[in-house]
Amino acid sequence: MKLSKWIISLSSCFLLLGACSSENNESDTNAATVAISTPTIAKVAEDQANIIATITTNTPSIILKKGFCYDTQSNPTIASQTVEMSSAGLSLNLTLTALDPDTKYYVKAFATIANGNPIYSSEISFTTTARSESSELDNYTAPTYPDNYTNIADWSNRSQWNLANVHDPSVVFAEDGYYYMYQTDASYGNAHTSGGHFHCRRSKDLVNWEYMGGTMQSLPEWVIPKLNEIRKAMGLHTVQPNLQDFGYWAPCVRKIKNNLYRMYYSIVCPGLLNGEGTWSERAFIGMMENTNPANNEGWEDKGYVITNASDKGLNYNVQANDWGNCYYKWNAIDPSYIIDKDGKHYLVYGSWHSGIAALEVNATTGKPQNTLPNPWGTEQDIASYGQLLVTRQIGNRWQASEGPEIVYNPNTGYYYLFVAYDALDIPYNTRVCRSQNLLGPYVGIDGTDLTRYGGEMLPIVTHPYKFSNSNGWVGISHCAIFNDGNGNWYYASQGRLPKDIPGINASNAIMMGHVRSIKWTSTGWPVVMPERYGAVPQVTIREDELIGSWEHIDLGYSYRQQKTSSTMTLSADYKVTDGSWKGVTWSYDETNKRITFSNGVEVCLQRETDWEANPRTHTIVYAGYTNSKTYWGKRKK
Repeated sequence: MKLSKWIISLSSCFLLLGACSSENNESDTNAATVAISTPTIAKVAEDQANIIATITTNTPSIILKKGFCYDTQSNPTIASQTVEMSSAGLSLNLTLTALDPDTKYYVKAFATIANGNPIYSSEISFTTTARSESSELDNYTAPTYPDNYTNIADWSNRSQWNLANVHDPSVVFAEDGYYYMYQTDASYGNAHTSGGHFHCRRSKDLVNWEYMGGTMQSLPEWVIPKLNEIRKAMGLHTVQPNLQDFGYWAPCVRKIKNNLYRMYYSIVCPGLLNGEGTWSERAFIGMMENTNPANNEGWEDKGYVITNASDKGLNYNVQANDWGNCYYKWNAIDPSYIIDKDGKHYLVYGSWHSGIAALEVNATTGKPQNTLPNPWGTEQDIASYGQLLVTRQIGNRWQASEGPEIVYNPNTGYYYLFVAYDALDIPYNTRVCRSQNLLGPYVGIDGTDLTRYGGEMLPIVTHPYKFSNSNGWVGISHCAIFNDGNGNWYYASQGRLPKDIPGINASNAIMMGHVRSIKWTSTGWPVVMPERYGAVPQVTIREDELIGSWEHIDLGYSYRQQKTSSTMTLSADYKVTDGSWKGVTWSYDETNKRITFSNGVEVCLQRETDWEANPRTHTIVYAGYTNSKTYWGKRKK
């Protein structure tokens, strides 16, 4: 522990109280004297200091209060912070508490007397010690909110939700220092239907979230007229769908500049395009703006942005089971938004049909840069609806991929496109690819060109998993990627509990918001930490802390399978002595917090909350890649 030096004065102060006289007194009263010694320091720590002083007086009864006054500015008085001695006696031996670490304080002893001004000693100063790494962790308090939130899931308990009832989150860091989170309309038991659409919550620390309510109170007035405008142009009859049947999906919120925030949102129209034997009705992406997200009712709807586009003309008679040949080329849901390194604005969107598309929009209006033609025709006719960024299967309109999220990292010079794969109940998993140009080509960690040829995107970023002493999590995808402006990146998504957990009705419908830290490999790929973010102090991870047993998970892709942990042990002589990597050697880069194994795996380390411990505490976790596999791990206690 580092102990800073402090200096004290050895002088004392004395006060003589003059005798009082009166014509009615036959003799002078005895003179009363009060003297206070200069304080001395008995002990200094990071948050407290023990101070000693002595009061000398020939008339103890005149002293009303006694103690120490202190401040971070010189010449403290009783108007500053004080600590008083309540017991009898004139020897002061008191402890100042709740001090700030590594801070200089000024102290005087004091005594207040009857019918007189306070008396002070000479001033001394001391500096508290710097906060030690061990004490930061020892004082850590882990989040306590429950993962099984069924007893507070209903609307009347929304003030207690924190991260309960979160689905498809989008997060923006605002000018007021809050993170604002918005989401798809989904909740356990459909509790959200009481409060509008695209619900919001906010947080200062990414751990404690304040629920703020819906940002849109009813279906925008433009939606049904726009739907019937397009249907009429297609030669179809007008419709008046039930307002309760529209879907409100996957908003994306971005700060455009100071005092301007945009939310792109999806409205999914109910029904089939023209009856049985045709494809489903279309979706719309609309847009709202706000000058201050703290005003949750201040979102102003700006109307229609884009809809589904078909390259099959008006041939919408597609059999319902013809998954590879569905009607639309681009599906207008799941918007993401980015301002590229050259200042151009793009809407990135798409779900399942042909893949993920990008469309340049006007920076001022947020609407398409160019006027869009009818949303049907030949491929050339609808080219202005977007350019392909990635696809899972060329030529197949049933991709099992959705939820694009795109960000640019200036430290690596790459755009990163995160995509959700597979069904959302259990197998939902997140992948990522990258490109040095926003419009591609996007390449996976294994070199697959996902723009030109399509393919299975690698690496896997999240996947259903289970550490010991827990039910684990499934359905972890459709993510938001954001940073705090200081180089710290985060991943947010929903996580679902597995199916059929005893004692929890419809356990797979539990959707807890998950926030995780992102670290960056030496080759510039983002890895997401296996444990959720809990604001653990990021003190140095020493090499000796790595020696021992870990829970190790091979997160390689397995559809609908929840990957479980096995034990891996690291020895002090830099070998793996137990587990599937037995015989492999390891080395540690403390500066960059990375372990390199001789089998070619590099993992990034982070201190995080141990959510499976009882009580919850802190631990060390890792995440890393090869060209074909992802690995997660957690230090065993």
